[in-house]
Amino acid sequence: MCDTCGCNVTESNRHLIEEDGKHAHTQDGSNAVEVLENLLSENDRQAAHNRHHFDSHGVLTINLMSSPGSGKTSLLEATVQALGGEYRIGVIEGDLETENDAERLRRLGIEAVQITTGTACHLDAHMVHNALHDLNLSRFDILFIENVGNLVCPASFDLGQHLNVALLSVTEGDDKPAKYPVLFRPPTTS
Repeated sequence: MCDTCGCNVTESNRHLIEEDGKHAHTQDGSNAVEVLENLLSENDRQAAHNRHHFDSHGVLTINLMSSPGSGKTSLLEATVQALGGEYRIGVIEGDLETENDAERLRRLGIEAVQITTGTACHLDAHMVHNALHDLNLSRFDILFIENVGNLVCPASFDLGQHLNVALLSVTEGDDKPAKYPVLFRPPTTS
């Protein structure tokens, strides 16, 4: 699916191109571009389905993206501490291999479902849909999707979210994230 990184087929969309899958064969049997276009259109179809779930439960869904180590989980922790008494917050956590960030959030009392992507450097709508089976959306006002740490691929995939938030931060510097991460700083004028 992803021309940028090469992680075209993930475990969540593989069923579409396997032998009996909806897009297992193109009309001429050999056109890979058509298969990729079909997979992307299936992602968009699934994202619309996810959005319908979010809308029908009145859940604002926010896709949080940034580079690895820039403070996505720290921002979520601070957000929950600031808004947790006012809003019911849940998280879908994306990571290549570990459940460390989901465990950090759970220690704060946040319901967090982990998606481990393996080699895929982004979440797709099918992965998010699978995670929804482990959540009761009626328990949330806001659902954050903490995407895999990458600033290129995640922006290409509609997950069904209502908003995208990109956290911009200097990574791999100080071990302590900024007290107030900068989400957007307008350019200065001279």
